[in-house]
Amino acid sequence: MADKRVVVAAPRGYCAGVDRAVITVEKALEAYGAPVYVRKQIVHNRHVVETLQQRGAIFVEELDEVPEGATVVFSAHGVSPAVHAEAADRHLKTIDATCPLVTKVHHEAKRFAREDMEILLIGHAGHEEVEGTAGEAPEHITLVESPEQVADVQVKDPSKVAWLSQTTLSVDETLATVNRLRERFPLLINPPSDDICYATQNRQLAVKQIAGHSDLVIVVGSANSSNSVRLVEVALEAGAKAAHRVDFASEIDDAWLDGVSSVGVTSGASVPDELVQGVLNHLESRGFPPAAEERLTEESLVFALPPELRRDLRKNAIKD
Repeated sequence: MADKRVVVAAPRGYCAGVDRAVITVEKALEAYGAPVYVRKQIVHNRHVVETLQQRGAIFVEELDEVPEGATVVFSAHGVSPAVHAEAADRHLKTIDATCPLVTKVHHEAKRFAREDMEILLIGHAGHEEVEGTAGEAPEHITLVESPEQVADVQVKDPSKVAWLSQTTLSVDETLATVNRLRERFPLLINPPSDDICYATQNRQLAVKQIAGHSDLVIVVGSANSSNSVRLVEVALEAGAKAAHRVDFASEIDDAWLDGVSSVGVTSGASVPDELVQGVLNHLESRGFPPAAEERLTEESLVFALPPELRRDLRKNAIKD
C-alpha cells in the first residue's frame, strides 16, 4: 500500500441548488403527504430519484400525467412559462424548486429579449435547463452547442447580440465558444454575471487540481448529469491518464485499477456524499489506502426553500 494513494477532491457533491431541491421534495411529502408529483427528475441522480420514489414521490415527464388539482414540484433545472401556464390551467398546486442561479439566467433572457437583443444560448439541446431558458424568449434565442457550430450562426443585427449559457457546462469549452462568437460578432454583449454556477466551476477546478497526479480519476454521477459528465472530460484534459464515471461503486471495473498507484475521486453537484464514500470503501477493499482530501475552497452558500412551501410549513407548524 505504501506506493498507492487515493485523493478525494473538495468541493464535490451537493451544491446549494441541489440541496434545496431535494429538501423541497422531502418537506413537501411531510407537509402534504404522499404522493407528491415531480416534473422530470428533481436532480440528475439515479440514487436520489429512487430514494424519493420510495418515500412517495412520483416522477413524471409531463404535467398531463399529474391528476388535476394535485401537488407538483418543478425540478432544479427550471421550466418555461408554458409549463407554468399549463399547471395553472390544470389547477395544480405548484412548488418551484428551480435553482436560483438558473432563475437568474431566465431573468437575463427576459431582459435581453425586452431590449430586442438576439440571444445566443450556449448549451445542450434537449437538456431541461436549456428548454426552460429558451422558453422564456423563444423568438429571440438561438442555441449554440459547441465552438464548431459558431460558423453556422446567423443573426439579423450583429450589433444587437448577447450570449447566455447553461449553468452546468465546462468552463473552458464555454469560454472557447464565447471567444469564437466574439470573433464573428465583436459587439457581443456578456451576461451581467457569469452564468456557469459557482459549484460547477469549483468542482471543475478541484478535479483539475487532482487530475495531474492521478493515474485514474473516478467521477461519481449519473449519465444524464451534465456537470458530472463534464468532470470526466475536465479530468482527462487536465492530465489524468484515465477517467471514468460511475453511479455506484459496484460499477467500477477492477481492470481500471490494474497498474494504477494513484486514484482521484470526485462527484457531480447532484451526488450525495454516501455514494462517494462507497467508492472509497471499494478502493480500500482492493488494497488502496484511506483517501486524503485535497480542498480547493470552502462553500457556504445556502438557498431558502421555495416561498410557497415555507408558507405551508409555517401553517402546519401553527396548527400543530
